[in-house]
Amino acid sequence: MDNNPSPVIKKGGLTTILEKSLGAAAKGVTSPLTGVYKYAEAVTESGFAFMDSPGYDPASVTGQIAGGCNLVCFTTGRGAAFGSKPAPTVKVATNSELYGRMTDDMDLNTGDILTGEATIESKGRELYALFLRIASGEASKSEAQGLGDYEFVPWQIGAVM
Repeated sequence: MDNNPSPVIKKGGLTTILEKSLGAAAKGVTSPLTGVYKYAEAVTESGFAFMDSPGYDPASVTGQIAGGCNLVCFTTGRGAAFGSKPAPTVKVATNSELYGRMTDDMDLNTGDILTGEATIESKGRELYALFLRIASGEASKSEAQGLGDYEFVPWQIGAVM
C-alpha cells in the first residue's frame, strides 16, 4: 500500500494536485511557512500554515475548523453558495460580475482591483476591517442567510463508495 497521505495524487502526471495547492499557497503569501498539518490536526503555530485537505470545499473547510479555524475566508470566482458552522464564512468575490450577480451572498468584491478602482493594499485593509467586525459579532452574508447547516463534511480518507 502506498503511504502517500493524498491518495488523489497520481505519480507521473504533468502536475499533481499537491503541486497545484502549494503553488497557489506560494502565490498568496509572503510570510514564511510556520507549519504543515494533517487533515483536521490542531494548528498549534501562529502564522501561515498549510493543511493537507481535499479540493472539495466543504470537506476542506471542515478540516480547517476541526484544526481550530474560527473565521473562514472563502474566495470564489464562480459563486459557490457556501457557508460554514460553527465558524463564520467571509465570502470574497474575485470579479465584479460575480459580485453584482450575488451581492446578497458575497461579503467583499475584489474585482475592482482589476479595473484599477482599488488597490490590493486598500482591499486588504477593507478585508481586515470586515474580519474584525465579523469576529466581533456582525453576521457574514452566509450567516444572515442561514447557510452552513449542511456544509460540515468530514473527509473520508480512502476508498469510498
